[in-house]
Amino acid sequence: MFADDIRSFDRWARYYDLAMPGASTASLSAGLDAAERPVERLVDLAGGTGRAAVALDVPDRIVLDAAGGMLARARDRGLACVQGDARRLPLGTDSVDAVTIVDALHHVPDWEAVFAEVARVLAPGGVFVVAEFDPATLPGRVLVAGERAIGFDSQFATPASLVASLSAAGFEATVVEGGFGYTVAGVVPKQGTE
Repeated sequence: MFADDIRSFDRWARYYDLAMPGASTASLSAGLDAAERPVERLVDLAGGTGRAAVALDVPDRIVLDAAGGMLARARDRGLACVQGDARRLPLGTDSVDAVTIVDALHHVPDWEAVFAEVARVLAPGGVFVVAEFDPATLPGRVLVAGERAIGFDSQFATPASLVASLSAAGFEATVVEGGFGYTVAGVVPKQGTE
């Protein structure tokens, strides 16, 4: 996350779940269904208070976030937590079945590095599920302006441009759900199927 964004999320951690709607379990589950392997271990990048991870029916769920205040809330929910940077994941190669990032990619710098790290830690056939906001929609334009007004250095992508970026990073990517709040799933190809 951008440094100023991290400080803001640390300050707002105790109120975050009151202000933000719950994660769309249906669209995240549909994204996880794109995996070409059983999803037993999931990492929720920039997972904050764990509102998305706690809603998913996966045996082993880990929340990774740069904001310690947010992770304290996730720990209160009984979730495993790791404070870290999505560009340098403290996880082994091929060690997880799914990675999610919900309503947060726009706060993370250097998407190429993030996508490379996600591809590294995902086992072949694993899936990267991204839930984001479409800046080309009217509510998206309002959100972009609002985030700029409060000082966030957010970077948004349309569904099509995110699919293109994930495809360029080696994922087999597709839009799972469109609209203002959209979901994209990118699968790491199994060896010999590229």
